[in-house]
Amino acid sequence: MAKAKTPGGRRPTMGNKVQPATAGQTVTVEPTTPKTRTSPAQFLSQVRAEGRKIVWPSRKETWITSVMVFIMVFLAAVFFWLVDTGLGFLFRQIISFGA
Repeated sequence: MAKAKTPGGRRPTMGNKVQPATAGQTVTVEPTTPKTRTSPAQFLSQVRAEGRKIVWPSRKETWITSVMVFIMVFLAAVFFWLVDTGLGFLFRQIISFGA
């Protein structure tokens, strides 16, 4: 059996998690703080910063990946053709018993 990762085998409680109330108990809900709005200029600068982090694959990596995709598509097509042919043959054999 797997060992618990937290002491006592319990999950840590979340700060904003609502606990069930029992009869006669008052429930208080903490208001959440509103998120600050981002200006369009700040948004665009963040988009540019994220765009600079993109690592594009090389021409060789793209070629190898494309060839692998075509090989897998060919293998899947052959597999499904064989399964379809086999099931068609089996179906025709079953139907011929009744004739």
